[in-house]
Amino acid sequence: MTTSMYRLRHFATSRRLRFAIIALIGLALAYQFIYPPLFDAYVGKTNALLTYASSQTLTEPQFEALARDLSRKARYARAAAIVDADQAPLARQVKIEMLMNTQSLIRDTQPRHIDYFRDAGIRRYEGPRTCLGCHATMTVRGPDGRRRTVDTLDNLVNTVHFKFQSDSGGFSTYGYDGRQVNAGGSRKIPVGKIDRACGIPGSFTWTGWAALVASRPAAAGGAVELRSEGCGQCHIGGNYQPATEKMMPIGDVPDDAKDGIDCLICHSTEYDMNQRHVIRDAHGQRWNQDRSLRAALAVGPIRNDHCLRCHQHNMGGDAYLHNQAAQALGTEHQRIVHRGAKRGNPFSPQDDVHAAAQVQCTDCHVPEGHRIPRGRLGVDLVANDLPDREVSCRTCHSRAPHNSSKDKALLNGHVARLACETCHIQELQASNVVLRDWVHPTWNADEGIFEPTDIYRSGAVGKGFTFLWFNGNGTFLANALGNNPNGTTNYDPLMQQMARITDPEVIAAVRAAALTLKQTYPDIEVESYVRTATDPLSQLSPAMLERRRQMIDRNLRTAMTTGDSRIYPFKLFNAMMYEDMGNQGPFGAMILPFDYPVYYETGDPRAAVAQAVRDPIIQRMYQTPFKLYMMDEFMSYFGVTGGWQTKYPLVDGKLVNVEPHWMRQMGTLMVNHGIQRRGRACRDCHARDGIMDFKGLGYPPERVAELETLEQLEAPPPADAGETGPAMAPSVSRADP
Repeated sequence: MTTSMYRLRHFATSRRLRFAIIALIGLALAYQFIYPPLFDAYVGKTNALLTYASSQTLTEPQFEALARDLSRKARYARAAAIVDADQAPLARQVKIEMLMNTQSLIRDTQPRHIDYFRDAGIRRYEGPRTCLGCHATMTVRGPDGRRRTVDTLDNLVNTVHFKFQSDSGGFSTYGYDGRQVNAGGSRKIPVGKIDRACGIPGSFTWTGWAALVASRPAAAGGAVELRSEGCGQCHIGGNYQPATEKMMPIGDVPDDAKDGIDCLICHSTEYDMNQRHVIRDAHGQRWNQDRSLRAALAVGPIRNDHCLRCHQHNMGGDAYLHNQAAQALGTEHQRIVHRGAKRGNPFSPQDDVHAAAQVQCTDCHVPEGHRIPRGRLGVDLVANDLPDREVSCRTCHSRAPHNSSKDKALLNGHVARLACETCHIQELQASNVVLRDWVHPTWNADEGIFEPTDIYRSGAVGKGFTFLWFNGNGTFLANALGNNPNGTTNYDPLMQQMARITDPEVIAAVRAAALTLKQTYPDIEVESYVRTATDPLSQLSPAMLERRRQMIDRNLRTAMTTGDSRIYPFKLFNAMMYEDMGNQGPFGAMILPFDYPVYYETGDPRAAVAQAVRDPIIQRMYQTPFKLYMMDEFMSYFGVTGGWQTKYPLVDGKLVNVEPHWMRQMGTLMVNHGIQRRGRACRDCHARDGIMDFKGLGYPPERVAELETLEQLEAPPPADAGETGPAMAPSVSRADP
């Protein structure tokens, strides 16, 4: 090769390399500076620099006074334990005050972050940037015991506490098409709470993130008071919308959104929930947070109270007597109190034996960095950061938990067929919502708003919750999957227990509620209302019913018979909402969201739906890019064949092909808290009028007769039944149901 040819080739190679480098730089710049604003414009959302009024700079004297105040309780307790109690009260109090103000006791009792902030000269808390000054990386210990160093912010941003959804595997959920969600070779899509309408919040996080509602409470004499509402109240992101960027195949949440992460709501013992309310600024509406130096200096180990600032809303409910977070609703724009409980099984010392024993949430839900496991079992579509991590009773109690009863062999034998919760959750809270009607709202004078009507609430067994076979899997709409270990196909929950209410008392209560509603809504046909609420499959045509039966047998039966099933308690829930009938199948149609202010202020749910679907991101759902990216696959899991139909349901300001319906089956939500020490008595289940529907659970008639007429139960129980209920002679032929 001649020198000139070599130089020519070298020049061409260098030029290609330079071009490639320039192209990469251009892509990087476009990704950083051009893509974010284009994406924001596409979904109609806002990102902007966030400020918080509680983030104030303290002077040195103010800082030191705060430091002393934060340690006062601990100093007093330490000093009181030292000073002899056998003396005059006044003299003892003087000595305690003297001792608690000594430098050594102050040093030994004050929160450790006080010294860190003092030495670093930090006199103002500015959110994550303050935390990351020391905690830019963190050490994470995996299940194998190995430690690794990770980027703290990246670790947090990619958890479901922040982004709500995941496009990875690990779901224990099966679509009605028979595929496990995001498993195997299927195309993975982002699913989770960010994109689901639900009868409890009644909206998408997209359209219901942060709202200010003009309420007119009776106590205010009809004057308007702005109230805070939205999904963002229970999540750590502080921006104007959820982390929608995390749903895309590329893209990251902008720095402004990351700066809004609320570290202290989880980590501070002094977090003020009164700071948790919606604020409005030049860019839109978002959730305020406590960024005071007081809260920042009180950072410590995560305790139950920290978790329950959000999770008691889900378990005990806002109206639960011992929900501390609901006692601090906001210094302004107070949060709306939701009267019905989503699950009705609170985790509190008053109602749960583990909480009373001061077991901490993180003792069972052991974190890996910021990733927190929810357990391997699940019936819903909520994403799980650590899907392979077990969270169960047996982690502590083993497979033979009964060791002090004389009938321990018999009781431990039941564990093969019964979950611990089946015996040790006696009831749910009376505020537990079973049937909720969003279509016919009721005026709440105390709150000064229209609210969905709870047609039926109950915490009683057989009414508010029931028992189902469960193997750890669920369907796309939160229906527990499992099967009787006898292997027959007699167990048919999606056509029976989850699709019909047969209890005469419940039906009578629904009828009474319908009669009351008819006074406000004369068009209600009472018997039709009762039928559809208690028999939601009556809304399906014969052809659709047959398709449903075929899909259950063809697509779900394998998922039902996989693994070992045990009998678990499940909270029942159904809701009447508006649906896009252009996207429907045998398990329901696409649920549409509500706009909170329109719904709560006017009581016009149809207008609230019309307003919500005007949101740009809902409009994007009905366009080709979203259809191809995720909605076709979403509908497939939903049991709707033919793909996502993109006919937008709002034409000339009016809803088209949108109808109100009850969901076609009850949701069955896991209940795992509210555990009582004393379990059920044998008679509770093994009697003709027992709480267990053995026929419905798939047992043949002869076995049902055996289970309902055990000879040992014919005699009265002994006077002292012991900790696990009435004794049963160990000669019973079968140790499990």
